Amino acid sequence: MSRAAVPGLPSRYPIGEQLPALYAEDDFAQRFTAGLDTVLAPVFATLDNLAGYFDPRLAPPDFLSWLAAWVGGADDPRRPLELRREAVARAVELHRLRGTRRGLVEALRLVLGVSADVTGDGGAVWSATPGGATPPPAAESVLVRVWPGRTSEIDADRVHALVRTLCPVHTLCRVEILSGPPADEQEVEKSDHRA
Repeated sequence: MSRAAVPGLPSRYPIGEQLPALYAEDDFAQRFTAGLDTVLAPVFATLDNLAGYFDPRLAPPDFLSWLAAWVGGADDPRRPLELRREAVARAVELHRLRGTRRGLVEALRLVLGVSADVTGDGGAVWSATPGGATPPPAAESVLVRVWPGRTSEIDADRVHALVRTLCPVHTLCRVEILSGPPADEQEVEKSDHRA
């Protein structure tokens, strides 16, 4: 969509009405300024509604990609509009959660529309007791299980790319694409609440 020319959009501030009285009856001056009004009307309409452009829940759909880039969020025009708006609106929150289980699950849900479960933490282990026994080693990898959520199909390449982007650098993240929720779905729900 282009905001450069909107056919039939009237100007709220016609230039011809603001000219000195000498030009009020001049046909050429009125037609000339009417042409300028056609060019400036979208600019005035945009400025009058500027706050709406910066609110992802109100912004025009073609403006969402720019807003997403502005806040470092992900936007995919192929996704439903309401999910795109929610992803942009929650971009800052997702940045705060980046590198956590909850952040990965929420990003997969918002950006790709899939449900996910993350097991393993890939973190470091330590002992609070000086000179105590060495703790068992941490799990070497994180398992991300993904299944259809709001979408019926899963694009495995996009899932892998997003997980690679959001998984902490020091961890190895494995991805499993499932056809439906895992058999231990209740355990998944519990882990989602703990994350």
